[in-house]
Amino acid sequence: MMNPVKNKILITGAAGFIGSALVRKFILNDDFIIGIDNINDYYDQNLKKDRLKNLNQIFKDNKKWIFEKIDLEDKSSLEFVFLKHKPNIVVNLAAQAGVRYSIENPEPYIKSNIVGFFNLLECCRNFNVENLIYASSSSVYGGTKQFPFSEDNFANHPVSLYASTKISNELIAHSYSHLYNLPATGLRFFTVYGPWGRPDMAPMIFAKSILDRKPIKVFNYGKMKRDFTYIDDVVEIIFRCCKKPSTKDSNFDKSNPSPSTSFAPHRIFNVGNGKPTNLLRFIEILENQIGINAIKEFMPIQPGDVEETEADNSKIYDWTGFKPKTNLEDGVSSFVKWYLNYYIKK
Repeated sequence: MMNPVKNKILITGAAGFIGSALVRKFILNDDFIIGIDNINDYYDQNLKKDRLKNLNQIFKDNKKWIFEKIDLEDKSSLEFVFLKHKPNIVVNLAAQAGVRYSIENPEPYIKSNIVGFFNLLECCRNFNVENLIYASSSSVYGGTKQFPFSEDNFANHPVSLYASTKISNELIAHSYSHLYNLPATGLRFFTVYGPWGRPDMAPMIFAKSILDRKPIKVFNYGKMKRDFTYIDDVVEIIFRCCKKPSTKDSNFDKSNPSPSTSFAPHRIFNVGNGKPTNLLRFIEILENQIGINAIKEFMPIQPGDVEETEADNSKIYDWTGFKPKTNLEDGVSSFVKWYLNYYIKK
């Protein structure tokens, strides 16, 4: 006999890196999961399909997980999913990702990250969703040099269109929280990595180049720092936020407003390790785990890039009682084991 369903949770971007990991977490918690994804071709569609296949293999006899292939831009299909399943919690991890890609291909970012997000908010409003969690990004901090990045600092100087769409998401979500009393929590993710990761991000790009004995492009001549955050820690925070909807801040001061809280049930949190690592040190750890020295090609910084990211994660710890804790060596080790098994031993 199956355990009773605790919640009906809609996860967008369910075939994505973070989305598929979150589905796994919730199924183990006996929640009913509706996963949706358009499985676009921004990166290898086979990887996305394999993530879903892996979930189906693990939970092949589980009746609390279904997948629907739809696009957030398709409002009528999205409304049908809400009407059919009536989720009480929504986690939005669907987006057109990639900072550099947004420079040459801006249109998909407006369609997916703005129009798609608006459609999702409308469904949350019209179907009385109790809790919305949505992905933002550390890229919203743009050109600021105030380290560590704090949610109390205003993020209004983006250096990429991708970052601008994420700031827009935060502002639009806040207005829905205020107008329709929709509890919403925006999570600013910092360089998430780990097994089943994205091929367009540094860990995957570097691992492939090292194994192929091809040069790694090291931007800003190696003078870059990133707050690498392991996937399991990110998933744990999303999981806890789903159990704790945002509330109105009774101490909110309109004469001295904080961007992180509000008179509306809306909050913003950093989700980062809080320990920035020099890019060359990250490559060194990757070299040690793979057992091959990288060939490095030093290059100037790219448009839209920032030199350093560092999360102040004190607020998410205060809210959830948890903050990222996986050290980089352990996280990279898990990533490399998965990478070799998936790509080399196929």
